[in-house]
Amino acid sequence: MTPVNERIRAKRIRVVGPQGDQLGVMNTKDAIDLAKSRGLDLVEIAAKADPPVCKIIDYGKFKYEQAKLKKSSAKSTARLKEVKFRIGTDEHDYNIKCGRAENFLAAGHKVQVALQFRGRENAHKELGIDMLNRIKADLEGMSQCDQQPKIAGRACRMLLSPLASDQQKRKFKIVKGDLMNEDEDEFDDEIDDINEGEE
Repeated sequence: MTPVNERIRAKRIRVVGPQGDQLGVMNTKDAIDLAKSRGLDLVEIAAKADPPVCKIIDYGKFKYEQAKLKKSSAKSTARLKEVKFRIGTDEHDYNIKCGRAENFLAAGHKVQVALQFRGRENAHKELGIDMLNRIKADLEGMSQCDQQPKIAGRACRMLLSPLASDQQKRKFKIVKGDLMNEDEDEFDDEIDDINEGEE
């Protein structure tokens, strides 16, 4: 929690006025009195500075601005999402997974496409490269390939990043509710387990 007024522990602080003007280094008690005389609060904004920096400001407004800033930065943060495929993924699941990848790309996230080899599939790893190349071609209206399909151990991966929103063209049906699902890996594992039961 941000220290305000009497909760500021430093004895001497550097004070910044409401308009960003430098008021100099002063005793914390004097700075609190100055802030209160203006009907405002003294808020610590840089605790690690020497001396700590405090600003005379309306604390309610400061809290609101900080929350707004946090919300907008959380929205703009691109995340790395993963969509898993298998060599035996059927056409219906393939389309759903590609639709999910398009959702992530449309939201500005990078997408790692992963294909896990199991059992005898390890002897035919070229099939994994072929499948990832197919996915890359199917998603070219939404993305560019940052990392080409590559085999690493028992998996094959590639990395896609979104095109600019005005250049994006969807090929697959929109999959609803995906962006709310943060546990993409768990969700995909469940689908893979179902697929295994069907094969």
